[in-house]
Amino acid sequence: MVTDEQVRTLMKQLQNGKALSLAAAKAAMSDKTARKYLDLAKLPSQVKLEHTWRTRKDPFVQHWQWVKELLQDNSGLEAKTIFAALQREFPGKYQDGQLRTLQRRIKLWRATEGPGQEVFFAQDYQPGQWSCSDFTDTGSVGVTICGEPFDHLVYHFVLPYSNWETGTICFSESIESLVRGLQDAFWQLGGVTKYHRTDRLTAAIKLDDPDVFTQRYQALQAHYGFEGRKTQPASPHQNGDVEQAHHRFKRALDQALMLRGSRDFSSRPQYEQFLRRVFDQRNSGRKVRLQREVAALEPLPGRRLEDYRRLQVKVSGFSTVRVMKNTYSVHSRLKGQTVQVRLYAEHLEVWYAQRKVDQMPRLRGEGRHLINYRHIIEQLLRKPGAFENYRYRDCLFPSSDFRTAYDLLCMEHGRTGGVKEYLKVLEQAARDSECGVQAALRSLIRGGSELTAEAVRRLMDSSRACDTIAQVEMVPLNLYGYDELLECREVIS
Repeated sequence: MVTDEQVRTLMKQLQNGKALSLAAAKAAMSDKTARKYLDLAKLPSQVKLEHTWRTRKDPFVQHWQWVKELLQDNSGLEAKTIFAALQREFPGKYQDGQLRTLQRRIKLWRATEGPGQEVFFAQDYQPGQWSCSDFTDTGSVGVTICGEPFDHLVYHFVLPYSNWETGTICFSESIESLVRGLQDAFWQLGGVTKYHRTDRLTAAIKLDDPDVFTQRYQALQAHYGFEGRKTQPASPHQNGDVEQAHHRFKRALDQALMLRGSRDFSSRPQYEQFLRRVFDQRNSGRKVRLQREVAALEPLPGRRLEDYRRLQVKVSGFSTVRVMKNTYSVHSRLKGQTVQVRLYAEHLEVWYAQRKVDQMPRLRGEGRHLINYRHIIEQLLRKPGAFENYRYRDCLFPSSDFRTAYDLLCMEHGRTGGVKEYLKVLEQAARDSECGVQAALRSLIRGGSELTAEAVRRLMDSSRACDTIAQVEMVPLNLYGYDELLECREVIS
């Protein structure tokens, strides 16, 4: 088959004065073919006929109208689904090997007769005008802390113009995580963008009125002076800048962990420092455009907004408070009082009479509980019968050693006596040292000694007696020797 390049070579040789036979030889074609293209005065591609006819009969021509009606009713149907329907409706008519033919026919129909598809429009951002953010799950990278899985999210903040990004570790898509992460990003930048876009996060959007931001998010907008924007329902592509940044950031994080050679960290601060280096590395090539962004940012307010929520909660008769559908214990002395709970992204504080009286980690999810035995041990000692069927009894075993000790005490002293002895042991842990009591229990259990609250106390007392600080006697230094050396030097000189 003669190509366009061969004909061009032929014409060039003839223009250089070569004979037809020699020019045809140079173009690797016969004299007859050379005369043909000289007479046509066209390239092979210009005289080639378009292949518009079928080489074999269409096997679906008989039922194509039926297929078209299915596609018109629901254009999202897959060719494989329609082919299975054809085989059911017309048994023996179509064989499995004809599926590819139907897929090509449907692909052609979608491109020529089907409904129009959604089009994405490239956006032209101006420096300092826009920022966007979202939460992303980093569980796929497999980070561990001291060997334990560290399941967490990252609040991801991006400037679309420069692609500058930063992130904050969090554990839920709460308004507290959003407020903290957004403020961290603004203060790291040293300014505020004019607009900020998020997905339709429940932390920022009212559930009963999705077109309105929550009161807390409106307060955040008013404090920093930016205008909030949100995407349409089920349209994550409208926040596509941060969605793409999610993918690239997690891929970069995964690669950095591979290069590190381990996904395990000794502490959370060590992992946070590593995460910061990943962001710094990704931002290293964006400094020029970032400078334009920073120059166009609005100034920061005089102070940060509180990144916690204030709740007024009454302490129940069970010495517990109910916060965000989770139960927390407080000291029994607060029973019946109304306390203020300051709810942060990762912990909560209990305040009473303008004083912080307790702090505890925030529970994730709903229907969970966090009971501190130190809050209620005094009351349990007065009512030991309440221990056996206490709803949160499992929280009264700080470790497996305490649970083992409880079982052994019940075996040796009976159920009632064992409970009383165990509560005395728990009181010792609350009053003195949980680690010390645990070490004493472990020693008594392994040594096969008599296990009682008194034995635990004696063992701890003896351990403290051995930990006395050694007295070091400081001998005064005699500096007269230096004077004698100086005198000898003067005599020699």
